[in-house]
Amino acid sequence: MSRCAWARTDLSIPYHDREWGVPVHDDRVLFEFLNLEGAQAGLSWETILKKRETYRAAFDQWDARKIAGYDAAKVAALLADPGIVRNRLKVAATIKNAQAFLAVQKEFGTFDQYLWQFVGGQPIQNRRASMKDIPPRTAESDAMSKALLQRGFKFVGSTICYALMQAVGMVNDHCMDCPRWRELGGRR
Repeated sequence: MSRCAWARTDLSIPYHDREWGVPVHDDRVLFEFLNLEGAQAGLSWETILKKRETYRAAFDQWDARKIAGYDAAKVAALLADPGIVRNRLKVAATIKNAQAFLAVQKEFGTFDQYLWQFVGGQPIQNRRASMKDIPPRTAESDAMSKALLQRGFKFVGSTICYALMQAVGMVNDHCMDCPRWRELGGRR
């Protein structure tokens, strides 16, 4: 199988083949990816994939209500957990993101409804010949980043938002020679 060039390891291949670019409409999963993409800033996605299960356990299976109420003792425990990225700013951002996430759910009904508005509710079907054709950000990710920042979210710059959009299928950025491109709606 001719996969996208970045999928080459025991962790990245199944992630590529089963998850990356598949449209997600589950609020909890969207919240997970929002925070994992932020945690990845300055690191490799492979590092985050290795820590993904530990993240789920450490952050109460991404239950935003629980995370929004984390106290100093819980933060200290998180910062002592070698299974996650022990960065004080990223841990604090996750708590702040939980609070902002709950506010968005209250206002819009679901985080899904809010997030997918940035692509008009449907995945953008890109036509990338190679990885070098994929931009680090787009007008849509710029708009998402600006809106999330205004709502109090952290670690949501445009590049992080574009990575989120790719991960949760808001854009199909599989290369055209990758079978997943066509499976996820790409047309020649």
